[in-house]
Amino acid sequence: MNAVALRGATIHYDDLGPSAGLPVLLIHGHPFNRTLWAPQATALAEAGYRVVTPDLRGYGDSSVTPGKVLLSDFADDLASLLDHLGIERVVAGGVSMGGQIAMEFRRRHPQRVRALVLSDTSVPAETEEGKEFRNRLADRLLAEGMDGYAGEVIDKMLAAYNVAAMPDVAGRVLGMMRATDPRGAAAALRGRAERPDYRDTLGAVREPVLIVVGADDVYTPVPDAEAIRRLVPQATMVVIEKAGHLPGAEQPERFNAALLDFLTTQVTRRGTSRNDA
Repeated sequence: MNAVALRGATIHYDDLGPSAGLPVLLIHGHPFNRTLWAPQATALAEAGYRVVTPDLRGYGDSSVTPGKVLLSDFADDLASLLDHLGIERVVAGGVSMGGQIAMEFRRRHPQRVRALVLSDTSVPAETEEGKEFRNRLADRLLAEGMDGYAGEVIDKMLAAYNVAAMPDVAGRVLGMMRATDPRGAAAALRGRAERPDYRDTLGAVREPVLIVVGADDVYTPVPDAEAIRRLVPQATMVVIEKAGHLPGAEQPERFNAALLDFLTTQVTRRGTSRNDA
């Protein structure tokens, strides 16, 4: 694990694989941390890719910024982290909120994106009802902590049948949620409530795009992924069977196979060099 002070925060991150490998930036969702991507980071590094997995500010080991943290703040943090690492362009991937941060990163720093990986995420701006919900949830987490919330949502983060069938995965996901600082989670919720609409951003994308979704995701179901596919007709879309909102954790072998195939066939074979540092 490494750490760097940037933009008023201390960001912890892992940087795995060969330094000359094609850089892949993986962005976790809420309320998790960089270890959510451990199965993918290991597989990609073994395949020769350079994999950067940060803890977003307010999550994992990174420092907390109380109040409100916008998706644009996270995106600019990532750009500063890449500057620190000497990486110009990356394959930017994210799950759930992390997918929205990847889209925000593409919106604010388009020249730094060579491909996108969007897992179990959604494109439209938050609704008024959603804004109220996220702000109420932020208040609740600050008042009560993470434990009750984690117990309530585990069977939505994972497909309900996987909670019992995969106790190790469920335990790992619960552990991440419970360990998150409520102040960081609340700040991200308040910022996410103000997220913009990413339909125009995706409509302008000409880089390769991989869309992944768990077949039984109840938060961002398959129709949400299909809506992204309609915005980016040239995208590759993969539905991961026997998975919910976190297919990379629930079905890592299937997720990794889809990701590696995409990187091999859609990114590295398009005449791009493996070293963009």
